[in-house]
Amino acid sequence: MNRASGQVDRNTFSTGVSWRGFVVMAAIFAAAPFVFYPVFLMKALCFALFACAFNLLIGFGGLLSFGHAMFLGTAGYVCAHAAKEWGVTPELAILLGTGASTLLGWLAGLLAIRRQGIYFAMITLALAQMLYFFYIQTPFTHGEDGIQAVPRGRLFGLIDLSTPLTMYYFVLAIFLGGFLLIGRVIHSPFGQVLKSIRENEQRAISLGYRADRYKLVAFVLSAALSGLAGATKALVFQLASLTDVHWTMSGEVVLMTLLGGMGTVFGPVVGAFLVITMESYLAELGAWVTIVQGAVFVVCVLAFRRGIVGELAARWSKRRT
Repeated sequence: MNRASGQVDRNTFSTGVSWRGFVVMAAIFAAAPFVFYPVFLMKALCFALFACAFNLLIGFGGLLSFGHAMFLGTAGYVCAHAAKEWGVTPELAILLGTGASTLLGWLAGLLAIRRQGIYFAMITLALAQMLYFFYIQTPFTHGEDGIQAVPRGRLFGLIDLSTPLTMYYFVLAIFLGGFLLIGRVIHSPFGQVLKSIRENEQRAISLGYRADRYKLVAFVLSAALSGLAGATKALVFQLASLTDVHWTMSGEVVLMTLLGGMGTVFGPVVGAFLVITMESYLAELGAWVTIVQGAVFVVCVLAFRRGIVGELAARWSKRRT
């Protein structure tokens, strides 16, 4: 924010959307499938959107959720079930999955935002674990087998999404739309109030803001965008499984956000691509991948305490002053 004028600086790199950076990022992603495997890129984009949604909650709202996987997985199950059993078009299946996560986010948020700090984190974790065991038992998820062979279908009944390149650009459009929405929210008056609540909730309340309402809206918005990522991922891999609702997935998105830079716009994208790259290209190491990830995480915490993007932005700002 420009303190002198009180207006938001739209060219800010560390905490806002740099339009120049966004165009460069979009151009790189548009050309990427001609260099890298499209399925790998689609997976990374889905998790990048998931991490950005999580970052909206923790980075700008100061709310640490340990159960965000329930939104990713719920949307995946609903989207996969709608596409396979009901035969709806892919855009409608994604909307249904996103809607289910939005509703779940509203219900979970009503309970969770009544507490702060570690108590908030524990409530979200408990809710996610309850949902995980529900999905194991309920028939429509097919238990440990998951919902397999989900058809990608035709977008608006016209565009065949069965080819990887077409599906990739569909996923890219969803990611860029979600990314821009988050940037718009951050720069809006709502986003500024949300950040003030993160910095000093009592002072924000004393100024007349109803902090609980702002936190609930942020929680629901984060759940909806996480659901959008989960529903898209289910169509990409044509599969919805328990992996996406397990507590380890909630930990993974925390790792992505911290690695890239919590509270930065581009940081979660970098963190998600770094983690997915390690998982994909170090898969031959088996269980040792976890140890490598842990070592990378320790190095990043020691060398980049603000995350990779956060640290680079801080050093860039220091050079300019």
